[in-house]
Formats: sequence, C-alpha cells, structure tokens
Amino acid sequence: MTREPRGRFPSTGQRAGKHVRATTNAPAAEPLNIIHGVLPPRDVILRFIADHPQQASKREIAKAFGLKGEQRVELKDLLRDLEEEGMLQKSRKSLIRPGALPPVTVLDITTRDKDGELIGRPAEWPEDAGVAPAVTIRQSSSPAGRNGKGKAPVAGLGDRILAKIFAASHHGGPAYTARIIKVLDKRGTATLGVFRETPGGGGRLMPVERRGEEMVIDPDDVGGAKDGDLIEVEVARLGRFGLPRAKVLTIVGSTGSEKAISMIAIHAHGIPNIFPLPVIDAAEAAEPATMSRREDWRSLPLITIDPPDAKDHDDAVYAEMDPSPDNEEGIIVTVAIADVSWYVRSGSALDREALKRGNSVYFPDRVVPMLPERISNDLCSLKEGVDRPALAVRMVFSKDGRKIGHTFHRIMMKSAAKLSYQQAQSAIDGNPDDKTGTLLEPILKPLYHAFDVMKRGRDRRQPLELDMPERKILLKPDGTVDRVVVPPRLDAHKLIEEMMIQANVAAAETLEKKRQSLIYRIHDGPTLAKQEILREFLATLGISLVKGGNMRANNFNGILAKAEGTAHQTMVSEMVLRSQSQAIYSPENIGHFGLNLMKYAHFTSPIRRYADLIVHRALVGSLGLGEGGITPEEEAALDDIAAEISTFERRAMAAERETVDRLIAHHLSSRVGEEFDGRVGGVTKAGLFIALPDYGADGFVPISTLGNDYFIYDEAHQALTGEKTGLGYRLGDSVRVKLAEAIPLAGALRFEMLSEGREMPTAMRSFHKSGRRNAGPAHRKAGTRPPRGRR
Repeated sequence: MTREPRGRFPSTGQRAGKHVRATTNAPAAEPLNIIHGVLPPRDVILRFIADHPQQASKREIAKAFGLKGEQRVELKDLLRDLEEEGMLQKSRKSLIRPGALPPVTVLDITTRDKDGELIGRPAEWPEDAGVAPAVTIRQSSSPAGRNGKGKAPVAGLGDRILAKIFAASHHGGPAYTARIIKVLDKRGTATLGVFRETPGGGGRLMPVERRGEEMVIDPDDVGGAKDGDLIEVEVARLGRFGLPRAKVLTIVGSTGSEKAISMIAIHAHGIPNIFPLPVIDAAEAAEPATMSRREDWRSLPLITIDPPDAKDHDDAVYAEMDPSPDNEEGIIVTVAIADVSWYVRSGSALDREALKRGNSVYFPDRVVPMLPERISNDLCSLKEGVDRPALAVRMVFSKDGRKIGHTFHRIMMKSAAKLSYQQAQSAIDGNPDDKTGTLLEPILKPLYHAFDVMKRGRDRRQPLELDMPERKILLKPDGTVDRVVVPPRLDAHKLIEEMMIQANVAAAETLEKKRQSLIYRIHDGPTLAKQEILREFLATLGISLVKGGNMRANNFNGILAKAEGTAHQTMVSEMVLRSQSQAIYSPENIGHFGLNLMKYAHFTSPIRRYADLIVHRALVGSLGLGEGGITPEEEAALDDIAAEISTFERRAMAAERETVDRLIAHHLSSRVGEEFDGRVGGVTKAGLFIALPDYGADGFVPISTLGNDYFIYDEAHQALTGEKTGLGYRLGDSVRVKLAEAIPLAGALRFEMLSEGREMPTAMRSFHKSGRRNAGPAHRKAGTRPPRGRR
C-alpha cells in the first residue's frame, strides 16, 4: 500500500556532512571554561572525558588543564574517587564514562545513513549495557594514510575495523564519529560472480554487481566450477597491471537454476545470511520458558491461521461473546503472540545479531531469518498441542465494532489447532475437512462473527482501501519457476489482518498510557507535491481531488470508488499508490495515514521483525511482567534503532523485488521473440515500462523503438504522445509487445511495441502545443541506449 522512498537512516535526519570530529580546539558542545593551572571540579572533568575520549588518560587530562606537581596528585585522587563511585571506568590506559566507547574500538560496519555515510557498532558490547551505540565512520578523503605515507584504509559494509573514536559535535545523530585505523576483516574478500570458461583452461569471473570487477581465475584455482556456475571467490593477488586474479571458494549453483538467484540479492545488499557460531550456540543452549510470572491459559483453545507453507507461527487467535450485561452483543477477541523477549534479551548475542538483520527476508526459494531456527521455528513457534510462552492481549468490542477496553497478559498457552487460510475459509464456506469439522462451531464461527463486528469499526474508520493484487511465484521441485499466481484474497486473510491491527493499536495505547518510550509504525500523508501531481493527473480523467494539506484516507477511497469499473481503474489505483509515502519506524508518533489510526505500533511478529521485539520488551517492562523488559540504554537508543530497522526493511524489500525480477527474467529467457499481452505500468522520458500481469514481470520499451515520430512526455497525463500524429501511449493502456531481450542476472526485460498508439484527446494535443507545461522532449533518435535494469 505504501511506496518506498529514498530514505533516511540512523540518527534523527540531520545531514551526516555536519558531523564534525571533536578535537582539543573544537570540543563537542559548548566550550569548557578551562583555567590552566587550576584543578577543575568533578563535573568539568566528567564533561571533558565525555567530549574528548581520545585525551582521557590521566596524563592527557593533566596536560589539557595545565596541572603540575601537587595538582597532578590531587587529580589522581579525584579520578580514583570517581572510579569508586562508578562515574568512570578504566579502559586500557584511558578513562571512560560507563556505557561510553573507549578511544580505540573494534567496530562492525552494519549499514549506511541517508547521505551514504557508513554506520558501525562496537563488535563487543556488554550484555547488560543495552543497545550498542551507533558510530559514523569517516573515510579518509586523502589517498595517503597516517603521516602522509601509504594508503589510507578503506572499509565497506560488513567490514570489521579498528577505529579511533571521537565525540560527535552535533546533537541528535550518532554520539560518535570514528576514523579507520585498520581494516581487520573485509566482507569483500568473498566476491560473487558467474564463472566463464576460457580456452586453454581457467576462466573469468563476471561480476553480478554493476560496480564489480572482472577477475582472472587460473586453471589450478577453478575448484571444479563449470561454465555458467554462480561462484564465490577470494582475490588471490593483485598486480600493478591487468585484471586481479581470484580463487574459487564456493560453487553456489548453476545460474540455470533459480536456487542460485536469491544469493545474488543477498550478496549485493549485504544481507547477513550466516549466523555466527556464538549466536548458534546461544540459541541451542536456550531452555524452554517456565511458568514463572505467567498465567496458565493452556485450556483456552487459541488457534493459528497461516499460509500452508509457514514454518513459524507467531500469532494465535480466539473469540467469544462478551458475557457482561453492560456490553450486550459485544465480543472478546484474544490475540496471543510468541514471547520472543523471554529468549532474546537486550544486549545478548542473539539480540545483537537480530538488530544487525532487522527483519527476516523472504525469497521464493528460501528465507533468511532474523533469528536462528532453534528460536524462530521451535521455542517461539506456537506449535499445535505444545506448551509455548506468549504475550496476549484480550480486547473487548461493542456490537458496533468499537474497542471499549483491553488488557495484556504474559501467559503459557497450547495451540488447539494449526490451520491454513484456505482450510479455515473452506470450513466457513460449508466444506469442512476432518480437522476443521470439530472446530467449526466452537472456534471458527465465533472468530468470523467477531470479524463481522470488528469490520463495522473498520468501515467507520475508513482506512485506505488500496488492495493491489499480490503475486506469488511457485517453484517446481528442481527450483525452476512453475508459474506465477495471484492468490485469492479470502475473508480468513482479512480476519487475521484486522485482529493483528487492533492488537498493534492496543500495544501503542498501553505504552503511551504508561508513558513508556516505544517505536511506532508511522505513515505520513502524501506530500503537497505528490498531491499536486495526482490532482493534475486525475483532472485529465474528470476526477477532482480536494485541495489543502488536511488530506484523509477516505479522500482517496472516494477517488478509487469513482474509477471502479471504468477503463482507467488500474491506472488510477497505480497513481494513488505512487502518491503515498513510505511507512517507517520512529519513536516520534505522527500516526498512520493509510490505516487512519493515531496510535499504532508493530507488536504481532517479533519472530521476524525487530520493531515488534522492542515493543514486547517495552510492554514487559512497563507492565511489570517479569524478565526481559526494555533497558534504559535501549530506550536511549530508540532513535538509532528505529532508523536502522527502517533501512533494513527497505533493504529487504529491494532484495526481494530484485530476486523476483531475476527469477521472471530467467523464466522468460527461453521465450525471446514471443508476443505477450501487457499493460503500460510506467511512463518516462526514456520510454515505457510494460507490465505482464500473467507473469508478474516488468520490462522496458525504449522510446527510440516506438515509431517515426517525435514523442512528448506529459507528466500530468502520464503519457507519451507523437507530436505529428497525435497517437501515443498512456499509463494503464493495454498493449501487445514482443520480448526482444532477457538478461536474467540483471533482472531486465526489453520489449518491442507491437500495438499502434491510440488517439490522444484533443485537449491533450493542444496542451502539448501551448507551452508544454510538465512536458519534455522524449528522444526517439535511433541508437538511443535504453536504461540498464529497472526503475
């Protein structure tokens, strides 16, 4: 429902270019009032150490304040007193504030901020110290290293570095900046590419990343790789001249098999996909949760309803009529969520790895989980007939769908049944199987009745009803694409979705009431600029959009209703979708525009989303539900955490989308020259993007191949129109195309247009001739190179 923007990252939105390294002459905040030759008071000493970690030894402090003789002895006594009081702690030869980074630290580079700056976190961090602080990594702009000699070390995503730490001179972003001293471990030592044999033995590595470098592989270093294999190599040696030489480490698989394709996205986006041994050990050592501080709800027949191929089950539901005479015809809905916070404690090895991943990533052939299988698929999965710990919310609704109260509980439950969406829906539709037959009256019918009641509240709320079909790739046993399907949207899906939404609302409301810091799921309304683009487009269809900044979701629902059943229904839905902002995580609440909710936090999927785990910890801590609550250090880092996991969510979305593109391009690569029915899914100055609805594919028609006319790009009408003929193509048009080229590794398809352009309305043609506002020349010159890849 929401679009992905070019995003922000770990800090609070301040430009990374303003982060200045602190030095003696440029302290981090307001300058200290240093009087040379006078022993400073305690607060000045503490402030100096916090602002100048690189000068925090006793000797450097004495030098900075001009202390000599007896004054140095007094300084030593003062520092010892501060240590004994816990205000300072020793780190090698330096002193640091508790919870602060030492002046030289080993960092793991985990991500980038919105300006491309690398962000790292300490590789080692005490488990009881909460979330490790974020550090902005400064790459040297000079080719020379320290003292002007040698080459300055350069690091990238996934690298481990030894770094000099400085206090940042700004407020609101990461508290530290760092200069790279040495790269200890480079992720780049393993490079992914396609092996191509060369005559006489050996071969070449053809990179799968655009910025990758071709490498030579000697015959002795081939390692059994065959032409077309997807391989991982390490650089064997670099010469002053010629290509670098590499050695094959691993044969991932043949590029003729889709099972290798998801590895390209994993590698290209730096998604951690192998759990470190300490994380695996921690997961394997975990013991099942006990009944300590838990309510026994094992007799309540909660059930899970999931996709048929789901391996982890993190939510269960139950519904019943409210027996209270004060709520006649009201209902009680119970949602139980796996208690991941019991097993994954703040600052632990499991926690650090989960934060590093941010969320699970789902590909057609595999899942890259946020947590090891021992946790996600076993101890935290709400398996049928097995005792499992959970956090449950019991919500009471009136007969008109208004939530009139809720309570949270830490429980032990036992799932009464594991059902698929199709099973549950089939039973309600009158076709129960052996399993659902006994569940129909006592469990399923009350659940569906509860959904009917909750739907009354949803209809009154009027969230954005932009229901775009979601395609799913089905694979054959050998890993090749079988077909692309659009699964039907069942009431069973909507039932679970609405119950999860209400549970998320209840979590946000409870934490706000407790004045507990948390991470919200927020969704801003469309910007005024996007509204104006949409308004101009709709005007060409005779549909009006109200002006002003106070736009609501139901304004868009009205537009969608007007377009329903018309020839331009799909086109309008696409444009409304493009006008939306990206939903993100934030400790600052602005509400959720799409859902039309003022308080909303992700609570229902802690197995696969770190945001939900934070909300669970906040609930446990603020409600006094036992161990595993949020820590003060974690609360202080919520800005960084929210920005980081928002970035990781976008990373996952991009990787999943690119993998689907590559899979479809691979699937269609044997059909070059065939004709397909498509739809114009995008219009640019460079040409047309064509969607193949039956395949879930997108390809490009370069404008140079459209015909012998001069085409005008009209942003308001989302069209390309021939200046001479008045014929053109518009967003949403049905067209016939021929597949001219398929590049599987790039996920790119190129089409040739077979359909003639349609006659554009006279208003549009005169619009082009009179000033061409929002229009631009679209080059049709032969030989124009189409853009590489997708939008």
